[in-house]
Amino acid sequence: MSDCIFCQIAQGKIPSETVYEDDGLIAFKDINPLAPVHLVVIPKIHLRSLNDVTPENEPLIGHLLGVIRRLAEELGVAESGYRVVTNTGTDGGQVVGHLHFHLLGGQALNARIG
Repeated sequence: MSDCIFCQIAQGKIPSETVYEDDGLIAFKDINPLAPVHLVVIPKIHLRSLNDVTPENEPLIGHLLGVIRRLAEELGVAESGYRVVTNTGTDGGQVVGHLHFHLLGGQALNARIG
C-alpha cells in the first residue's frame, strides 16, 4: 500500500533505525520510545491488523514472535522481563493501519505503557 508508512519503511522508502530484517519482516527502533528498549516489529506484507491474519499468514506471525523473543535476549531484557503489544482497531488503540508489534523493556513497565 503506497500510503502506508510501515509499508514504506519495509520497502526502504522511509529510513528507520533497523535492528533486524529478513525476507518476511523488519524490526526497528520506535521514533518515540516509551522504554529504554522499544522496537516496532512488522511483517513486510501489508496486513491491516490481527483481524487480517489468515491461516496462510500464521507461519509468518509465529516467526515474527520468535524473532521478538530472540531480540529480547540480544538486547538483554529477556531475564528481567519485557512486554509485547499489538493494538487492533480504533477502539484497541491502533494508530497505524499495518499489523505491528511493540517490544518494550529495560525498565519496570506499568500498565499504562503500550
